[in-house]
Amino acid sequence: MKKFLIKLIKGYQNIPFISHGLCRFYPTCSNYAIQAIEVYGPFKGTFLAIKRILRCNPLGGKGYDPVIKEDKK
Repeated sequence: MKKFLIKLIKGYQNIPFISHGLCRFYPTCSNYAIQAIEVYGPFKGTFLAIKRILRCNPLGGKGYDPVIKEDKK
């Protein structure tokens, strides 16, 4: 499932008529989604990606917002 989701996102990134490069954050929301899925797996990674996409608006902030890996103690 993890590989399928990542391929789906990469497919989205390669659609030519979609306006790319308009994300307010770095990494872009789609790259953030890929990183979150790689770090946390398909369920939590998708949840984090959805939260990030909901923040990607004029009132949601902008700038550097990486995927933070939680320390397991």
